[in-house]
Amino acid sequence: MLLLLLLTNAFVLLPWAGAGRIIGGREAVAHSRPYMAFLKIKNATNTSRCGGFLIRSDAVLSAAHCVDEKGIVSFTVTLGAHNVSSQEPSQQKIPVGKWVIHPEYSREGFINDIMLLKLKKKAKINEYVQNISFAKENEHVRVGALCRVSGWGRTSLNPPPSDVLREVELKVQKQEICHQVFPNYKRQSMICVGDENRKKATYRGDSGGPLVCKKKAYGIVSRGIKHRLFPKAFTRISYFEPWIHKQLKRLSLQDIPGSPSSD
Repeated sequence: MLLLLLLTNAFVLLPWAGAGRIIGGREAVAHSRPYMAFLKIKNATNTSRCGGFLIRSDAVLSAAHCVDEKGIVSFTVTLGAHNVSSQEPSQQKIPVGKWVIHPEYSREGFINDIMLLKLKKKAKINEYVQNISFAKENEHVRVGALCRVSGWGRTSLNPPPSDVLREVELKVQKQEICHQVFPNYKRQSMICVGDENRKKATYRGDSGGPLVCKKKAYGIVSRGIKHRLFPKAFTRISYFEPWIHKQLKRLSLQDIPGSPSSD
């Protein structure tokens, strides 16, 4: 049974990132992934959405390509959601005060595809909204490890979107597999992920969601090849850990501006 993941066709899709629908997964147990964040991004002409994950009460990690388009006029994060089409009492909708894209991010090959969001106010940590820890600089996930990816999105090629959170289990693959597929694959900053039997995958739109292994985020949904379910290249969080902490510290010292801005 085909399942789902992130950016749905109820909104205008972001340019191809390759990682957007969960195939071969299942509906997540409601509120079993309290770190998941639903990102809604509006500019002058359209609305798009991505995934992300809470790493501090006022900070969310996601993929840089989610904000490739210019002229963003509204950027909000919904935490504590299972069904994003309903007003669940557990939901916390918080505007994004500031976002920082990695300075060496490149759309060509989705290199350094990582972004940190600073929320305008701190989330209330409770049963439905919680942080997730992420890999440190010296931590690596082994080849063959089974990890999970969660998100909201389409359930097959051309369906209506699924509004409930879904998840899929995927295996960490040998780096050589992604080297053969992606000309700009970077071993240090990317993780090769997928199901070699092509029965399970993320697909266009999952962007920004976490690759969770043993209750810790090791990767960010980033890149794939159109019409090809396997493999996918995820952003390797451990490589960016020093940058993440530097930005968290810097943002903590700054006043949040009155309207969204990007550094």
